Amino acid sequence: MKNSLRSAFNTRQYMVSKDFELYYYSDIGMKTLKMHRHDYYEFYFFLAGEVSLEVETPMSDVIKKDLAPGDLTIIPPGIKHHSVIKDADVPYRRFVFWISTEYCEQLMKESPDYGYLFQQAASFGHYFYSLKSADYHAVISKLIRLLEEIHSDRYGKNAAENLCVRDIVLTLNRIIYDGNNRLEGSDEASLFESMISYIEANIEQPLSLEHLAGEFYVSKFYVSHLFKDILGISPHQYILKKRLSLCRDAVVGGNVISAVYERYGFRDYSSFFKAFKKEFGLSPKEYQSLYGVIKAGH
Repeated sequence: MKNSLRSAFNTRQYMVSKDFELYYYSDIGMKTLKMHRHDYYEFYFFLAGEVSLEVETPMSDVIKKDLAPGDLTIIPPGIKHHSVIKDADVPYRRFVFWISTEYCEQLMKESPDYGYLFQQAASFGHYFYSLKSADYHAVISKLIRLLEEIHSDRYGKNAAENLCVRDIVLTLNRIIYDGNNRLEGSDEASLFESMISYIEANIEQPLSLEHLAGEFYVSKFYVSHLFKDILGISPHQYILKKRLSLCRDAVVGGNVISAVYERYGFRDYSSFFKAFKKEFGLSPKEYQSLYGVIKAGH
């Protein structure tokens, strides 16, 4: 880490920026601060030290956690907390990332996918997470990138900073959401079979990635990975192939082509025609003429 990115610690507990602030601290000889609260969200990434964190819940209970490298703590507005220094001679290193409630609301208006962690902290009191090594290093690299932008004077600085913040927040939401919804092998196979059965039973209905994720209470990213890992294709590709297969059978069976593509969710004949020909090498009419006649001849 470049020394130029390091901040001198101060006890200020309010934001200067209206949107977000990020600090990297590395200190020796720190003293324990008093319990305090903010009117913004604090993301606290612990890197090193002999430190514990105490958080007072809305019920006035105090949760105490001994911190380890890779730990992430999210403190919502109004929640009292403080770090307890257990050995001041051990270097105390951490990233502290502040985001205003107004900026959070702005992000969630752009997409609710930004809001999972904020809601987990504010509504359910889920403050502590331990990141896996790969996830931890991925997040740290993104934090360093944002710090570099903050300390730079390059063209597009503000736009780059906002892109970095969105990347960090979305990455954290993905990591925590997928971790909360991750299944073991047998459960994963059972979930996949249930999804396939659901698709087959509802093949004539709209079936978006978001719909499947909501139906089975997992993230849409998890659904995508599940299909990629097992079938090697996306859910959209699987559904498309399934619908085209049913359309082919119906066409061969002598059904009216316009009724077939409308039944299985194609918006217009042009998109159906292109997809059908790409999949089977013939247009729907050509396929019906060739194979429908053969079937009738049997």
